[in-house]
Amino acid sequence: MNHFELFNLPVALDIDLTILKSQFLKLQQQYHPDKAQDKEQALIQSSEINQAYKTLSLVDSRAAYLLSLKKQDQQLDQSIHDFEFLQSALEIREQLDEATTDEQLQGLKLEVQQWMSGLVNEFKIDFTAEDWSEARDTVRKLRFFQRVINDIEKAEDRLLDDDHFDLDDEF
Repeated sequence: MNHFELFNLPVALDIDLTILKSQFLKLQQQYHPDKAQDKEQALIQSSEINQAYKTLSLVDSRAAYLLSLKKQDQQLDQSIHDFEFLQSALEIREQLDEATTDEQLQGLKLEVQQWMSGLVNEFKIDFTAEDWSEARDTVRKLRFFQRVINDIEKAEDRLLDDDHFDLDDEF
């Protein structure tokens, strides 16, 4: 059974994340080790459910998983060789490093989400056309932007923590 079947979802890049989460919670409840007769087996199943959920919950890992189902996921860890993309990626990283306000981070996040949206469309076209080389390249780019999104969220958390820190606070 593949991850999509586990959660009763279509094998596709576009999935309903609300249904994914609902099915995940239902399965976690069903296979929770504390409720099972065979705790060891339940722990294994629970771990598999967690891994499947983690894989399908983010678009970059979902795209990579789709490639794996077609046995086309080799070399996904190779470097990106698209010079224009690398230039843009460097600029985005610099903007993130220089961002000092929530507004700057939100603007950057929106820009990255727009990039990702375009890449999702590219992946769908490449996947449908079975252009595996381009699909793998697109997954690499999606992974890069997913890491940027994660770093933006960390920066947002740091800003929030800094806003709530007061030297007069008692420890």
